[in-house]
Amino acid sequence: MNSKTAAATPASHRLQKLTQWLDSLPPDLALAPNTMVPASSDASFRRYFRLQAGKQSLIVMDAPPPQENCAPFVDVTMRLTEAGVTVPKILACDLGNGFMLLSDLGHHTYYDRIQAGLEDTELQTLYREALGTLVKLQHGKHDGLLTFDAPRLVTELQLFPEWFIKTHHNTDLTKTESEHLDRIFVLLAQAMASEPRVLVHRDFHSPNLMVCDPETDLVNPGVLDYQDAVAGPISYDIASLVFDARTTWDEPQQLDWAIRYWEKAKAARLPVPTDFAVFHQQYEWASLQRNLRILGVFARLNHRDNKAHYLAHVPRVLQYVRQVAARYQPFVPLMRLLDRLQGIEPEVKLTF
Repeated sequence: MNSKTAAATPASHRLQKLTQWLDSLPPDLALAPNTMVPASSDASFRRYFRLQAGKQSLIVMDAPPPQENCAPFVDVTMRLTEAGVTVPKILACDLGNGFMLLSDLGHHTYYDRIQAGLEDTELQTLYREALGTLVKLQHGKHDGLLTFDAPRLVTELQLFPEWFIKTHHNTDLTKTESEHLDRIFVLLAQAMASEPRVLVHRDFHSPNLMVCDPETDLVNPGVLDYQDAVAGPISYDIASLVFDARTTWDEPQQLDWAIRYWEKAKAARLPVPTDFAVFHQQYEWASLQRNLRILGVFARLNHRDNKAHYLAHVPRVLQYVRQVAARYQPFVPLMRLLDRLQGIEPEVKLTF
């Protein structure tokens, strides 16, 4: 989830250039630019539009350079297609101007369907399909991708003290708190960096998983927003899924999906630990690193980019952080810090 400031190029000018590009594409695509409507947007500069092309709809990506670079999207699309993952087909692209024409995987994400309400049977079907897709994705080629190593993981974690503590809570860390947090950051990063590396989506969660239209022959789920893929720890994407920043899953559900993934991964000869207890700690620690970063990102989106709606997810993310931090002794100082930030009186335990 990359956060950036407002684009320098006026939106109206971009839209005019985009329409001109669509008009220049081959007539056999049967594009109708006048039917173009917003499809979605995200925390970056990227915007998406849906338009009619004959009897089907297509997606247009507008990723203005130099803030955005479409080349990684093209690269990772090829890797995931080869791995058998359902991703958009690239029908046309103008990398110089940041325009892409893509196939439309559907109108509803997993998040949309969850918010609208669905029966548990359908929910379980969708998520078991997602687990199968994750196994395919992790078989994708990761040579040449940016490595999600310990220094980068530590750097990401700096968003938490900078934006969530200092800016959002208007609080300065004590020297002791800062030292404890630094040690926790290094511990998490080194543990994650020691795991076997696979292709990592980085945001494999409900907003980026599409429920494919039933009239197509596409295999659920369609996967989106993978341009920031890296070579990183095998536990990262399952942590993204079961500790979803947009959707609350209780611990029994987390465990159910994590165990099902672990069994599928073992059967597919992915390098997961043979002992689930070891893997359980790995993905919980990965979730802690990820969710501390997300707290910083959501605070930055609010205070720097005026996107206050992300703050609605902060209580959920904090609860996920507490769930994991409370389980492991090295994270006791983090729990104390969270108590101070949230005005919670520390629990007094009697010893005999």
